[in-house]
Amino acid sequence: MVPQDATTPAHPVRALRKAQRLTQAELGKAVGVSRQTIVAVEQGDYAPSVFLALRIAGTLGTTVEGLFGDQDPQQKTTSGGRS
Repeated sequence: MVPQDATTPAHPVRALRKAQRLTQAELGKAVGVSRQTIVAVEQGDYAPSVFLALRIAGTLGTTVEGLFGDQDPQQKTTSGGRS
């Protein structure tokens, strides 16, 4: 586990969960997984299934893209295509 410091931004799941004053156990129960699964998601050690990502996003009142989307929208440009 990599320790989080002031220069490391919190995972969006963690940031929203904490903003809503939910514990990892409470979020896990709400979406049907263990607290350990939420810990792994927040640490980036576990990529949730589409169904779990949808449940987490719905519970936190956001979108899957907001939680797990590309952090740099500039990288979403296509290359090599015809005009």
